[in-house]
Amino acid sequence: MSVPRDTKLCHVDEAIARIQDGQTIATGGFVGAGVPEALTSALERRFLQNGSPRGLTLIYAAGQGDGKTRGVNHLAHEGLVRRVIGGHWNLAPAMGKLAIEGKIEAYNFPQGVVCQLFRDIAAGRPGCVTHVGLETFIDPINAGGRLNPCSPAGLVERIELGGKVWLWYKAMPIHVGLIRATAADPLGNLVMDEEALFGEMLPIAQAAHNCGGVVIAQVARLLDRPAMPQHVRIPGILVDRIVVAVPDEHPQTFAGREFNPSFVTPPESIDMTSVRLDSLPMDGRRIVAARACDEIPEGAIANLGIGMPEGIARIAAERGWLGRFTLTVESGPIGGIPAGGLSFGASHHPQAIIDQPSQFDFYDGRGLDFAALGAAQIDAEGNVNVSKFGKRLAGVGGFVNITQTAKKLVFCGTFTAGGLEVAVDDGRLRIVREGDTPKFVPRVEHLSFSARYSRQIGQEVLYVTERAVFRLTDRGLELTEVAPGIDLDADVLQKMPFRPIVHSVRQMPPTCWMCPRDSSPGPMPIPPGS
Repeated sequence: MSVPRDTKLCHVDEAIARIQDGQTIATGGFVGAGVPEALTSALERRFLQNGSPRGLTLIYAAGQGDGKTRGVNHLAHEGLVRRVIGGHWNLAPAMGKLAIEGKIEAYNFPQGVVCQLFRDIAAGRPGCVTHVGLETFIDPINAGGRLNPCSPAGLVERIELGGKVWLWYKAMPIHVGLIRATAADPLGNLVMDEEALFGEMLPIAQAAHNCGGVVIAQVARLLDRPAMPQHVRIPGILVDRIVVAVPDEHPQTFAGREFNPSFVTPPESIDMTSVRLDSLPMDGRRIVAARACDEIPEGAIANLGIGMPEGIARIAAERGWLGRFTLTVESGPIGGIPAGGLSFGASHHPQAIIDQPSQFDFYDGRGLDFAALGAAQIDAEGNVNVSKFGKRLAGVGGFVNITQTAKKLVFCGTFTAGGLEVAVDDGRLRIVREGDTPKFVPRVEHLSFSARYSRQIGQEVLYVTERAVFRLTDRGLELTEVAPGIDLDADVLQKMPFRPIVHSVRQMPPTCWMCPRDSSPGPMPIPPGS
C-alpha cells in the first residue's frame, strides 16, 4: 500500500532516532556527489550528545568524504561504529585512523562488489559471487580484505563453481539505508534530476526494505505534483522517512555550493574536437598524462582514475582527440568529460548516466577497452599497491574491478614522490630535485593489483613515469623507454631496488614534450578545477 509523502516527512533528528545500537547501516554517495550529508551529520550529532547509537556496522561502496570532516568522517567515532566495510577509505582519514589503530573491525572490498552486493542482499541471494579480487589482498589466500588483526575472517570466501575459482562476498542484513535524492513527490517517490549520479541508491533502499529495515532519504525540495513515472529513481513504497535538507548539507558535490548544470545536461554538439580544458603546466604530471594519452586506442571505451590520470582528458582536449574515444566513470556517467577533485564521480555534459552497479556489471564483463590509474608502489613482478602503505590507508575503490578487467591498462605516476621537481629544456628532461619516496620497491606492502593474475587473463599493461616507461612481461617489468636527457643508469637503474629487464630501450615520443597549444574556447568550455 502506498503511503502519502507527508506522513513520512520529519525532522532529521527524528529520522535518525530510529537507528538502534548494533544495527548495520548502508550509505550511498561518491566522494561528495549523492552523499546524504544531512543524515550522517545528524547521526554524529546524536552520538556526541547522547552516546548512542553504539556498535554500528557501516557498509559503503565508493569513498564518501572531503578528506576532512564531511561524509563518512561524521561517523568516525570510537564506540559509534564497531565494524566498517568500505570500498575506499582515503577521503575519510578519521575512519582510517580508527582502522589502523585497531579500534574497529575494518575491511576493504572492491567498490563495484559492494554496490552489487546491495542488489544481491535485496534479492535474497547468498551474496556476490565474482572473479573480482582474486589474488589481491582481498582474496582469502592473502588477507581476505581485512585491514587489521582484530577484524575476523570469513566475510569473503574462495569457492569453486563450474571448475573455476570465484570469490563469494557474503550477504548481511541491512537495517538502515541512508540515501539522498533531489526531490520527493506527493507519493513519496524520489527523483534525482539534479544529482550528478544515481549511484547505488535504489539497491540500498531495496536491500534495507527487504531486510525489514528502515530507509531514510534526504531531499533538497518537495514536488507539488506526482513525478513522471520514468523519472522516478526510488519508488515511494521503499522509503520510510523523508528529510528536507538545508542547502549547506545538500551540495551537488563537495567542490562547492553552486549547482553545476553541466553535470546533468547533454553536450551541445557531438563534435568533441574543439572542447577546451585548462592546460597542464610542463611538469612531471603533464609528461605522464601525455605519454599515457598516446596509448588510448581509437574508438575505445575508457576509464580514467582519480589523481594523475585525470590529466589525460586535458591532454586529449589539447590534441582535439576527445572525439576519438568515450570516457566513462565508474559511478555511472558515460561520455562527456570526467570532473576532478571533490567533483570526481561526475562528468561534464555526459551522454548518459546509469546506476553504479550497472556500470560495474559492464566493467566486470571486460567492457572497458582502456583504463589509466595511479600507482603508489610497483615491484619487480609488476604488482601494484594503491591501498595501504605504512600508517596511511587509502583503500582500493573501483581500482580492483577496473584493473582486473580492462583490456589495456596503464599505471600512471612519477618515478619518485615527495618533492620531485623536473624541468624540460629544449625537449630534454632534467631532474631538478629527486623525490624523497621511491615508487619502485622490492615488494609491495599491499597487493592491490596482481601481475600474475593479469598475465593469466591476457592484459596489456604499461607503467608510465615522467622519465621511463615499463611494460609487464612473463618475466616481470621490462624497461622500454626513457626520456631524452635522462641518464639510463644514474637516473633510472641505480634508483630502483631491482633490475628490470633491459633489451632495446628507445626514447619516449616527442608528444610528451609538446607545449600546451594556445586555442580559443570551444563550444563546451569546462570550468577550471571542476
